[in-house]
Amino acid sequence: MILTKCAVCATDLGLSLGKKCGRCSTRYCGPECQVQHWKDGGHDKLCKYIKKAGGAEQYNANSKYSEAVAVAVEKCADDTKGQTCFICTQALHWKTKEGLVRGCACRGTAGFAHVSCLAEQARILFAEAEENNKPRYPVVARWQTCSLCEQEYHGVVRCALGWACWKTYVGRPETVGIRLMAMSMLGNGLFLADHHEEALSLREAELAILRRNGASEHNILAVQANLAMTYEELGRGEQASQMERDVYRGRLKLNGEEHEMTLRAAFNYASTLARLKRFAEAKSVMRRTMPVARRVLGDSHDLWLKLRRAYAQTLYHDASATLADVREAVTTLEETKRTARRVFGDAHPTAEITELMLQKARAALAARERQDSETSESKIQ
Repeated sequence: MILTKCAVCATDLGLSLGKKCGRCSTRYCGPECQVQHWKDGGHDKLCKYIKKAGGAEQYNANSKYSEAVAVAVEKCADDTKGQTCFICTQALHWKTKEGLVRGCACRGTAGFAHVSCLAEQARILFAEAEENNKPRYPVVARWQTCSLCEQEYHGVVRCALGWACWKTYVGRPETVGIRLMAMSMLGNGLFLADHHEEALSLREAELAILRRNGASEHNILAVQANLAMTYEELGRGEQASQMERDVYRGRLKLNGEEHEMTLRAAFNYASTLARLKRFAEAKSVMRRTMPVARRVLGDSHDLWLKLRRAYAQTLYHDASATLADVREAVTTLEETKRTARRVFGDAHPTAEITELMLQKARAALAARERQDSETSESKIQ
């Protein structure tokens, strides 16, 4: 369930509390709010349309999807001007009349598309895999990955695709794999578009569903990792670090140190430790993880670049860092920036964030060199 609050007073209902409209399944904390919504909230006029759309959950998903597409199109408007969709070859979608987006690592004239076209492409691929009893996971990835550059979409485009995925599969039973995968896709999209309160509600609902239905340790750890990142974005750093520590230990036990999920868990845990200014602990985790990540993933992998960037950040942020540490941070970020630009292009968040960190590291180095120079001069005098 994504709708976990009363439609009138926003009381948190979790997955099972309260009551529902008997016709459209809109949720309420009790009969008082339901009556008020019917009399004064306009539900008497909307109820039949909500039911026709497939119920409250489907109606909400459709509405949120339309809003997310509009936001993504507006955000991409300058970049997509004068271009056409690589799928349908039109500038405006023939049915929805929506504009274009591009939120991957494609460059030049490649990668422009309508969210509707991307969603339809992903839906067809998954339906074909289901019909022919083929592996689902490779085609599910198309809901978040560009078919041209093979890089994941980011920001508001990823959010719009998350809602597209959710509205496509929300009608499936809650224990069906693709519905749970759609919840995860939507959570990732909300997170990347900075809708952290919504992401938190979804992650908590997702975790409750998995636990109630006896899900595997792998799936529970995956949701806990996402939930921990959301806690941190909402300023709940200690809670995030405790959960990320448990996820990291769980991944080591379940998958071993060379698995990509373990490496991601280590990165998340170390990053949170660094933001809590527990630099010694953060560096310890990253120094143990980085050689393994480079050997397993290679120099061009996004996770390896993030690890290097995070490690550099701990070096120049630490108040006890030496001049050599700050210089190492600058060198590391310069190398990471070159690789990020080559692999993803200048406009990709990986390259942009690395550039910002490099500027801060260079400023920290200049300040440190100036401070050391002044200290040396005072000693000579």
